[in-house]
Amino acid sequence: MSENTLRMSKAIKKEGTSIDLKKIILALQHLIAMFGATVLVPMLTGLDPSVALVAAGCGTLIFHLTTKGKVPVFLGSSFAFISGIITVREMFGGDLSYAQGGIIVAGLLYVIMSFVVRKIGVEKIKYFLPPVVVGPMIMVIGLNLVPVAFSMASNNLMIAATTLGISLLIRFKGKGLVKQCSILIAVLCGYAISLGMGIVDTSLILDSKFIMIPNFTLPKFHMGAISVIAPIVIAVFMEHIGDITTNGQVVGENFIQDPGLNRTLLGDGLATLFAGFIGGPANTTYGENTGVLALTKNYDPSILRLAAVLAVALGFISKVGGFLRSIPVPVMGGISLILFSMIALVGVKTIKNEEVKLNGKNIIIMATIIIMGLGGAYIEKQFGVSLAITITETVKIQGLSLAAITGIVLNLVLNRAK
Repeated sequence: MSENTLRMSKAIKKEGTSIDLKKIILALQHLIAMFGATVLVPMLTGLDPSVALVAAGCGTLIFHLTTKGKVPVFLGSSFAFISGIITVREMFGGDLSYAQGGIIVAGLLYVIMSFVVRKIGVEKIKYFLPPVVVGPMIMVIGLNLVPVAFSMASNNLMIAATTLGISLLIRFKGKGLVKQCSILIAVLCGYAISLGMGIVDTSLILDSKFIMIPNFTLPKFHMGAISVIAPIVIAVFMEHIGDITTNGQVVGENFIQDPGLNRTLLGDGLATLFAGFIGGPANTTYGENTGVLALTKNYDPSILRLAAVLAVALGFISKVGGFLRSIPVPVMGGISLILFSMIALVGVKTIKNEEVKLNGKNIIIMATIIIMGLGGAYIEKQFGVSLAITITETVKIQGLSLAAITGIVLNLVLNRAK
Protein backbone atom coordinates (compact mmCIF):
# COMPACT_ATOMS: atom_id res chain seq x y z
CA MET A 1 0.00 0.00 0.00
CA SER A 2 1.39 3.39 -1.00
CA GLU A 3 2.02 6.14 1.55
CA ASN A 4 -0.69 8.38 0.02
CA THR A 5 -3.25 5.56 0.09
CA LEU A 6 -2.38 4.82 3.72
CA ARG A 7 -2.85 8.47 4.69
CA MET A 8 -6.20 8.59 2.87
CA SER A 9 -7.36 5.42 4.62
CA LYS A 10 -6.47 6.86 8.03
CA ALA A 11 -8.25 10.11 7.19
CA ILE A 12 -11.43 8.25 6.21
CA LYS A 13 -11.36 6.22 9.42
CA LYS A 14 -10.80 9.37 11.47
CA GLU A 15 -13.67 11.16 9.73
CA GLY A 16 -16.02 8.19 10.31
CA THR A 17 -15.14 8.12 14.00
CA SER A 18 -15.77 11.86 14.27
CA ILE A 19 -19.17 11.57 12.59
CA ASP A 20 -20.18 8.67 14.85
CA LEU A 21 -19.09 10.55 17.97
CA LYS A 22 -20.99 13.64 16.81
CA LYS A 23 -24.16 11.61 16.29
CA ILE A 24 -23.85 10.02 19.72
CA ILE A 25 -23.50 13.43 21.38
CA LEU A 26 -26.48 14.84 19.46
CA ALA A 27 -28.52 11.72 20.31
CA LEU A 28 -27.71 12.20 24.00
CA GLN A 29 -29.26 15.67 23.81
CA HIS A 30 -32.50 14.20 22.51
CA LEU A 31 -32.35 11.52 25.20
CA ILE A 32 -32.01 14.12 27.95
CA ALA A 33 -34.83 16.22 26.46
CA MET A 34 -37.32 13.33 26.47
CA PHE A 35 -36.25 11.57 29.65
CA GLY A 36 -38.02 13.61 32.33
CA ALA A 37 -41.49 13.57 30.76
CA THR A 38 -41.24 9.94 29.63
CA VAL A 39 -40.48 8.58 33.11
CA LEU A 40 -42.85 11.03 34.84
CA VAL A 41 -45.96 9.44 33.30
CA PRO A 42 -45.26 5.93 34.71
CA MET A 43 -44.24 7.46 38.04
CA LEU A 44 -47.65 9.19 38.27
CA THR A 45 -49.66 6.17 37.12
CA GLY A 46 -47.80 3.29 38.76
CA LEU A 47 -46.35 1.80 35.57
CA ASP A 48 -42.68 0.78 35.43
CA PRO A 49 -40.39 3.69 34.28
CA SER A 50 -37.87 1.23 32.80
CA VAL A 51 -40.61 -0.38 30.70
CA ALA A 52 -41.69 3.12 29.59
CA LEU A 53 -38.15 3.81 28.33
CA VAL A 54 -38.10 0.54 26.37
CA ALA A 55 -41.58 1.29 24.99
CA ALA A 56 -40.52 4.81 23.98
CA GLY A 57 -37.33 3.62 22.29
CA CYS A 58 -38.94 0.71 20.43
CA GLY A 59 -41.98 2.85 19.62
CA THR A 60 -39.74 5.49 18.04
CA LEU A 61 -38.01 2.84 15.91
CA ILE A 62 -41.41 1.45 14.84
CA PHE A 63 -42.55 4.97 13.93
CA HIS A 64 -39.42 5.58 11.82
CA LEU A 65 -39.86 2.23 10.06
CA THR A 66 -43.49 3.08 9.25
CA THR A 67 -42.70 6.61 8.03
CA LYS A 68 -39.81 5.50 5.76
CA GLY A 69 -37.25 7.02 8.17
CA LYS A 70 -38.10 10.52 6.94
CA VAL A 71 -39.61 12.20 10.03
CA PRO A 72 -37.14 13.25 12.79
CA VAL A 73 -39.54 12.48 15.65
CA PHE A 74 -39.12 10.88 19.07
CA LEU A 75 -42.09 9.14 20.68
CA GLY A 76 -42.44 9.24 24.46
CA SER A 77 -45.06 8.67 27.16
CA SER A 78 -48.34 10.53 26.51
CA PHE A 79 -49.67 12.77 29.30
CA ALA A 80 -53.17 12.66 27.81
CA PHE A 81 -53.72 9.11 29.09
CA ILE A 82 -52.67 9.72 32.73
CA SER A 83 -56.17 10.28 34.17
CA GLY A 84 -57.60 7.32 32.25
CA ILE A 85 -54.87 4.95 33.47
CA ILE A 86 -55.33 6.10 37.08
CA THR A 87 -59.12 5.64 36.80
CA VAL A 88 -58.70 2.07 35.50
CA ARG A 89 -56.12 1.33 38.21
CA GLU A 90 -58.67 2.33 40.86
CA MET A 91 -61.47 0.39 39.11
CA PHE A 92 -59.51 -2.87 39.24
CA GLY A 93 -57.82 -2.62 42.61
CA GLY A 94 -54.45 -1.46 41.33
CA ASP A 95 -54.22 -4.01 38.48
CA LEU A 96 -52.71 -1.97 35.63
CA SER A 97 -52.84 -4.86 33.15
CA TYR A 98 -56.44 -3.81 32.36
CA ALA A 99 -55.14 -0.34 31.50
CA GLN A 100 -52.75 -2.04 29.08
CA GLY A 101 -55.75 -3.59 27.32
CA GLY A 102 -57.30 -0.15 26.93
CA ILE A 103 -54.03 1.26 25.58
CA ILE A 104 -53.87 -1.53 22.99
CA VAL A 105 -57.39 -0.73 21.76
CA ALA A 106 -56.43 2.97 21.63
CA GLY A 107 -53.50 2.00 19.42
CA LEU A 108 -55.86 0.01 17.17
CA LEU A 109 -58.10 3.07 16.82
CA TYR A 110 -55.09 5.08 15.69
CA VAL A 111 -54.34 2.41 13.08
CA ILE A 112 -57.95 2.51 11.85
CA MET A 113 -57.83 6.31 11.64
CA SER A 114 -54.65 6.06 9.56
CA PHE A 115 -56.47 3.94 6.97
CA VAL A 116 -59.38 6.40 6.93
CA VAL A 117 -56.98 9.29 6.28
CA ARG A 118 -55.33 7.29 3.50
CA LYS A 119 -58.74 6.67 1.92
CA ILE A 120 -59.93 10.29 1.92
CA GLY A 121 -56.55 11.67 0.84
CA VAL A 122 -53.97 14.05 2.26
CA GLU A 123 -55.09 16.99 0.10
CA LYS A 124 -58.43 17.12 1.91
CA ILE A 125 -56.61 17.08 5.25
CA LYS A 126 -54.37 19.95 4.10
CA TYR A 127 -57.43 21.86 2.92
CA PHE A 128 -58.74 21.99 6.48
CA LEU A 129 -55.35 23.05 7.88
CA PRO A 130 -54.26 26.30 6.18
CA PRO A 131 -51.46 28.44 7.72
CA VAL A 132 -54.02 30.69 9.46
CA VAL A 133 -55.01 27.63 11.53
CA VAL A 134 -51.69 25.78 11.73
CA GLY A 135 -49.59 28.76 12.88
CA PRO A 136 -51.65 29.49 16.04
CA MET A 137 -51.88 25.73 16.74
CA ILE A 138 -48.09 25.51 16.84
CA MET A 139 -47.92 28.58 19.09
CA VAL A 140 -50.40 26.98 21.50
CA ILE A 141 -48.35 23.75 21.66
CA GLY A 142 -45.24 25.67 22.70
CA LEU A 143 -46.90 28.23 24.99
CA ASN A 144 -48.89 25.56 26.83
CA LEU A 145 -45.60 23.91 27.80
CA VAL A 146 -43.84 27.10 28.96
CA PRO A 147 -45.63 27.21 32.37
CA VAL A 148 -44.56 23.60 32.98
CA ALA A 149 -40.94 24.56 32.29
CA PHE A 150 -41.22 27.65 34.52
CA SER A 151 -42.67 25.54 37.33
CA MET A 152 -39.63 23.24 37.07
CA ALA A 153 -37.27 26.22 36.95
CA SER A 154 -38.86 27.84 40.02
CA ASN A 155 -37.40 25.11 42.23
CA ASN A 156 -34.11 27.03 41.99
CA LEU A 157 -34.23 30.06 39.71
CA MET A 158 -30.48 30.71 39.99
CA ILE A 159 -29.52 27.26 38.66
CA ALA A 160 -32.26 27.36 36.01
CA ALA A 161 -31.18 30.82 34.82
CA THR A 162 -27.50 29.77 34.75
CA THR A 163 -28.30 26.66 32.72
CA LEU A 164 -30.47 28.68 30.34
CA GLY A 165 -27.82 31.41 30.03
CA ILE A 166 -25.04 28.93 29.21
CA SER A 167 -27.20 27.33 26.53
CA LEU A 168 -28.02 30.71 24.94
CA LEU A 169 -24.39 31.87 25.13
CA ILE A 170 -23.18 28.75 23.31
CA ARG A 171 -26.07 29.02 20.87
CA PHE A 172 -25.17 32.57 19.81
CA LYS A 173 -21.37 32.51 20.24
CA GLY A 174 -20.45 28.87 19.65
CA LYS A 175 -19.51 27.27 16.35
CA GLY A 176 -19.73 23.84 14.73
CA LEU A 177 -20.31 20.83 16.98
CA VAL A 178 -20.06 22.94 20.16
CA LYS A 179 -22.97 25.07 18.96
CA GLN A 180 -25.08 22.01 18.12
CA CYS A 181 -24.35 20.52 21.56
CA SER A 182 -25.42 23.63 23.49
CA ILE A 183 -28.16 21.75 25.35
CA LEU A 184 -25.90 18.89 26.49
CA ILE A 185 -23.11 21.26 27.58
CA ALA A 186 -25.55 23.49 29.47
CA VAL A 187 -27.12 20.51 31.27
CA LEU A 188 -23.69 19.19 32.29
CA CYS A 189 -22.69 22.64 33.57
CA GLY A 190 -25.96 22.98 35.48
CA TYR A 191 -25.46 19.49 36.92
CA ALA A 192 -21.91 20.34 38.06
CA ILE A 193 -23.10 23.54 39.75
CA SER A 194 -25.94 21.65 41.45
CA LEU A 195 -23.52 18.95 42.58
CA GLY A 196 -21.30 21.61 44.14
CA MET A 197 -24.31 23.06 45.96
CA GLY A 198 -25.24 19.63 47.30
CA ILE A 199 -28.70 19.41 45.72
CA VAL A 200 -28.03 16.34 43.53
CA ASP A 201 -29.50 13.10 44.86
CA THR A 202 -26.53 10.82 44.14
CA SER A 203 -28.28 7.89 45.87
CA LEU A 204 -30.29 7.45 42.66
CA ILE A 205 -27.02 6.42 41.01
CA LEU A 206 -25.39 4.55 43.90
CA ASP A 207 -28.48 2.48 44.76
CA SER A 208 -29.14 1.44 41.16
CA LYS A 209 -28.11 -1.99 39.92
CA PHE A 210 -25.93 -1.98 36.83
CA ILE A 211 -28.13 -4.32 34.76
CA MET A 212 -31.82 -4.90 35.46
CA ILE A 213 -34.58 -6.51 33.39
CA PRO A 214 -37.65 -4.23 33.30
CA ASN A 215 -40.92 -5.51 34.76
CA PHE A 216 -42.67 -6.46 31.52
CA THR A 217 -46.34 -7.46 31.98
CA LEU A 218 -49.07 -8.89 29.74
CA PRO A 219 -52.39 -7.08 29.13
CA LYS A 220 -55.90 -7.99 30.22
CA PHE A 221 -59.04 -6.83 28.45
CA HIS A 222 -62.27 -5.52 29.98
CA MET A 223 -64.93 -3.35 28.33
CA GLY A 224 -65.01 -1.01 31.32
CA ALA A 225 -61.30 -0.26 31.04
CA ILE A 226 -61.47 0.03 27.25
CA SER A 227 -64.37 2.49 27.43
CA VAL A 228 -62.33 4.72 29.75
CA ILE A 229 -59.00 4.73 27.88
CA ALA A 230 -59.70 4.10 24.18
CA PRO A 231 -61.80 7.26 23.49
CA ILE A 232 -58.86 9.45 24.56
CA VAL A 233 -57.56 8.93 21.01
CA ILE A 234 -60.33 11.23 19.75
CA ALA A 235 -59.04 14.02 21.94
CA VAL A 236 -55.37 13.63 20.95
CA PHE A 237 -55.92 13.23 17.18
CA MET A 238 -55.59 16.97 16.54
CA GLU A 239 -52.61 17.05 18.89
CA HIS A 240 -50.86 14.51 16.66
CA ILE A 241 -51.57 16.61 13.57
CA GLY A 242 -50.26 19.70 15.36
CA ASP A 243 -47.05 17.97 16.44
CA ILE A 244 -46.33 16.52 12.99
CA THR A 245 -47.08 19.88 11.37
CA THR A 246 -44.80 21.64 13.85
CA ASN A 247 -42.02 19.16 13.20
CA GLY A 248 -42.39 19.70 9.46
CA GLN A 249 -42.31 23.49 9.84
CA VAL A 250 -39.10 23.24 11.88
CA VAL A 251 -37.41 20.95 9.35
CA GLY A 252 -38.82 22.72 6.30
CA GLU A 253 -40.66 19.68 4.95
CA ASN A 254 -44.32 18.79 4.51
CA PHE A 255 -44.59 15.53 6.45
CA ILE A 256 -48.40 15.62 6.17
CA GLN A 257 -47.83 15.12 2.44
CA ASP A 258 -44.71 12.91 2.49
CA PRO A 259 -44.52 10.34 3.99
CA GLY A 260 -48.16 11.21 4.73
CA LEU A 261 -50.38 11.76 7.74
CA ASN A 262 -51.71 8.22 7.35
CA ARG A 263 -48.20 6.84 7.91
CA THR A 264 -47.48 9.05 10.94
CA LEU A 265 -50.80 8.01 12.50
CA LEU A 266 -50.03 4.38 11.72
CA GLY A 267 -46.59 4.72 13.33
CA ASP A 268 -48.08 6.32 16.44
CA GLY A 269 -50.74 3.62 16.62
CA LEU A 270 -48.33 0.70 16.24
CA ALA A 271 -45.98 2.25 18.83
CA THR A 272 -48.89 2.55 21.29
CA LEU A 273 -49.92 -1.04 20.53
CA PHE A 274 -46.40 -2.24 21.33
CA ALA A 275 -46.33 -0.23 24.56
CA GLY A 276 -49.64 -1.75 25.68
CA PHE A 277 -48.38 -5.29 25.11
CA ILE A 278 -45.26 -4.87 27.28
CA GLY A 279 -46.72 -2.71 30.07
CA GLY A 280 -45.78 0.82 28.99
CA PRO A 281 -47.91 3.98 28.66
CA ALA A 282 -49.34 5.11 25.32
CA ASN A 283 -46.82 6.87 23.09
CA THR A 284 -47.00 10.26 21.43
CA THR A 285 -44.74 12.59 19.44
CA TYR A 286 -42.64 14.83 21.71
CA GLY A 287 -42.49 18.62 21.49
CA GLU A 288 -39.32 18.57 23.61
CA ASN A 289 -37.40 16.85 20.83
CA THR A 290 -38.89 19.13 18.18
CA GLY A 291 -37.51 21.98 20.29
CA VAL A 292 -34.06 20.36 20.15
CA LEU A 293 -34.33 20.20 16.35
CA ALA A 294 -35.25 23.90 16.18
CA LEU A 295 -32.34 24.83 18.43
CA THR A 296 -29.58 22.69 16.87
CA LYS A 297 -30.71 22.97 13.21
CA ASN A 298 -29.69 19.32 12.79
CA TYR A 299 -32.63 17.39 11.33
CA ASP A 300 -31.00 14.00 10.66
CA PRO A 301 -33.64 11.33 11.53
CA SER A 302 -30.89 8.76 12.23
CA ILE A 303 -29.91 10.78 15.31
CA LEU A 304 -33.44 10.27 16.70
CA ARG A 305 -33.16 6.54 15.97
CA LEU A 306 -29.85 6.42 17.83
CA ALA A 307 -31.51 8.22 20.76
CA ALA A 308 -34.22 5.53 20.65
CA VAL A 309 -31.63 2.76 20.88
CA LEU A 310 -30.03 4.53 23.85
CA ALA A 311 -33.46 4.80 25.51
CA VAL A 312 -33.97 1.04 25.17
CA ALA A 313 -30.50 0.46 26.64
CA LEU A 314 -31.37 2.72 29.58
CA GLY A 315 -34.32 0.47 30.33
CA PHE A 316 -31.81 -2.27 31.13
CA ILE A 317 -28.78 -0.23 32.33
CA SER A 318 -30.19 1.31 35.48
CA LYS A 319 -26.94 3.06 36.53
CA VAL A 320 -27.16 5.42 33.55
CA GLY A 321 -30.86 5.82 34.13
CA GLY A 322 -30.07 6.68 37.75
CA PHE A 323 -27.72 9.44 36.58
CA LEU A 324 -30.36 10.93 34.28
CA ARG A 325 -32.99 10.75 37.06
CA SER A 326 -30.56 12.61 39.32
CA ILE A 327 -30.43 15.66 37.03
CA PRO A 328 -32.00 18.40 39.20
CA VAL A 329 -35.45 19.64 38.18
CA PRO A 330 -34.38 23.32 37.84
CA VAL A 331 -31.63 22.31 35.38
CA MET A 332 -34.21 20.65 33.14
CA GLY A 333 -36.55 23.59 33.74
CA GLY A 334 -34.00 26.07 32.42
CA ILE A 335 -33.40 24.00 29.30
CA SER A 336 -37.11 23.34 28.77
CA LEU A 337 -37.85 27.08 28.76
CA ILE A 338 -35.78 27.59 25.62
CA LEU A 339 -37.02 24.38 23.95
CA PHE A 340 -40.70 25.22 24.40
CA SER A 341 -40.18 28.87 23.45
CA MET A 342 -38.56 27.73 20.20
CA ILE A 343 -41.73 25.77 19.33
CA ALA A 344 -43.91 28.85 19.88
CA LEU A 345 -41.58 30.89 17.64
CA VAL A 346 -42.02 28.31 14.88
CA GLY A 347 -45.75 29.13 14.93
CA VAL A 348 -45.02 32.84 14.55
CA LYS A 349 -42.63 32.12 11.65
CA THR A 350 -45.29 29.96 9.97
CA ILE A 351 -47.75 32.88 9.94
CA LYS A 352 -45.04 35.22 8.63
CA ASN A 353 -43.46 32.91 6.03
CA GLU A 354 -46.82 31.80 4.61
CA GLU A 355 -47.79 35.49 4.32
CA VAL A 356 -51.08 35.11 6.18
CA LYS A 357 -53.14 38.28 5.65
CA LEU A 358 -53.78 40.06 8.94
CA ASN A 359 -57.34 41.06 8.07
CA GLY A 360 -60.24 41.04 10.53
CA LYS A 361 -61.40 37.51 9.71
CA ASN A 362 -57.96 35.91 10.05
CA ILE A 363 -57.27 37.80 13.29
CA ILE A 364 -60.53 36.44 14.73
CA ILE A 365 -59.57 32.89 13.72
CA MET A 366 -56.04 33.10 15.16
CA ALA A 367 -57.13 34.87 18.35
CA THR A 368 -59.85 32.28 18.98
CA ILE A 369 -57.40 29.39 18.63
CA ILE A 370 -54.88 31.03 20.97
CA ILE A 371 -57.45 32.08 23.59
CA MET A 372 -59.20 28.70 23.63
CA GLY A 373 -55.93 26.79 23.52
CA LEU A 374 -54.28 28.74 26.35
CA GLY A 375 -57.06 30.24 28.45
CA GLY A 376 -59.55 27.41 28.90
CA ALA A 377 -58.64 26.72 32.54
CA TYR A 378 -58.55 30.45 33.40
CA ILE A 379 -61.96 31.12 31.80
CA GLU A 380 -63.50 28.19 33.66
CA LYS A 381 -62.01 29.37 36.97
CA GLN A 382 -63.00 33.03 36.59
CA PHE A 383 -66.35 32.76 34.84
CA GLY A 384 -67.48 29.20 35.50
CA VAL A 385 -67.71 28.47 31.78
CA SER A 386 -66.16 25.17 30.72
CA LEU A 387 -64.47 25.25 27.31
CA ALA A 388 -64.67 21.51 26.76
CA ILE A 389 -66.74 18.90 24.94
CA THR A 390 -67.39 15.93 27.23
CA ILE A 391 -67.30 12.56 25.46
CA THR A 392 -67.21 10.31 28.53
CA GLU A 393 -66.71 10.96 32.24
CA THR A 394 -62.92 10.89 31.82
CA VAL A 395 -62.53 12.00 28.19
CA LYS A 396 -62.97 15.60 27.12
CA ILE A 397 -62.05 17.48 23.96
CA GLN A 398 -60.43 20.64 25.27
CA GLY A 399 -57.29 22.74 25.05
CA LEU A 400 -55.44 22.38 21.74
CA SER A 401 -57.85 19.78 20.34
CA LEU A 402 -60.94 21.94 20.86
CA ALA A 403 -59.11 25.11 19.78
CA ALA A 404 -57.99 23.44 16.53
CA ILE A 405 -61.47 22.15 15.72
CA THR A 406 -62.97 25.59 16.43
CA GLY A 407 -60.32 27.28 14.29
CA ILE A 408 -60.98 24.93 11.37
CA VAL A 409 -64.73 25.57 11.52
CA LEU A 410 -64.25 29.36 11.82
CA ASN A 411 -61.94 29.37 8.80
CA LEU A 412 -64.51 27.45 6.75
CA VAL A 413 -67.25 29.90 7.74
CA LEU A 414 -65.45 33.28 7.77
CA ASN A 415 -63.26 32.72 4.73
CA ARG A 416 -66.13 31.01 2.88
CA ALA A 417 -64.03 27.98 2.04
CA LYS A 418 -65.97 25.49 -0.06
